[in-house]
Amino acid sequence: MSVDGEAVRVRTEAERADEPGWEVDPDDDWALAVVATVGRQLRLRREAAGLRAGEFAVAVGYGEDLVYKIEGGKRIPRPEYLDTADRVLGAGGLVAAMKEDVRRVRYPKKVRDLAQMEARAVELQLYDPLNIHGLLQTPDYARGLLLMRRPAYSPEEVERFIAARVARKAVFERDPAPELSFVLEEWTLRRPLGGRSRLRHQLEHLLEVGRLRNVELQVMPMDREEHAGLAGGIEVLKFEDGSMVGRSQAVANGRPVSEPRQLRILELRYGIIRAQALTPRESASFIEQLLGET
Repeated sequence: MSVDGEAVRVRTEAERADEPGWEVDPDDDWALAVVATVGRQLRLRREAAGLRAGEFAVAVGYGEDLVYKIEGGKRIPRPEYLDTADRVLGAGGLVAAMKEDVRRVRYPKKVRDLAQMEARAVELQLYDPLNIHGLLQTPDYARGLLLMRRPAYSPEEVERFIAARVARKAVFERDPAPELSFVLEEWTLRRPLGGRSRLRHQLEHLLEVGRLRNVELQVMPMDREEHAGLAGGIEVLKFEDGSMVGRSQAVANGRPVSEPRQLRILELRYGIIRAQALTPRESASFIEQLLGET
């Protein structure tokens, strides 16, 4: 097995091994098993190709220490790492094919579970009283919010959560597209969390998303004298077979529920919240006004 010297691009350990967001969550058994399996396959293929770890590191352009961490199941390999390893090992696409499983394990388990439900839903009704909903956040705005958390998230946790939120946005690209309804609180659109530049870009993004035919954005003004959402956020996901899943901190302590009575409560509250909020057209004008003031 020879190494093509022209394709070599050696990177220092500091450049690659210390990048945040690619550690394995020690409490995520499925992620641990996937990364361990991928690492074992990489090691077996490397040894079968007659390459030592150091030689392989040079060939793929990463540090030797990182190669050992990935093969030992202690580090999640980046997609480009798997692409390069596939080419160097002559695996014919079998190593690169593991990118999909690896991509999923980078996200926290609770986010993976939520993303799986969102991927199947044909209609989503979403209300968050505290923040702009995660599906609507730009990566930069999400980073600003995550960096404010106390106790503070580690850099690795911040990057993992951002990657997970970006991945969930695939719901906007599905075909056929699901119907998406969001109700946003006015105060979440006014507070310049993370800086006014972040907020401005976030408001611009909301206007862009609100123009999609399958998306309705509504704003709940602060001057409303009645508000049905004081008990907390609401998520209602409806599926093609007619089944539903709902979640709210006010019902079953935030656990997903499918019992008809609990779902009726959530749908009732969400319906009243939508009726109390500005219409989608009024909301778009309101966001444009806020953008002009930011």
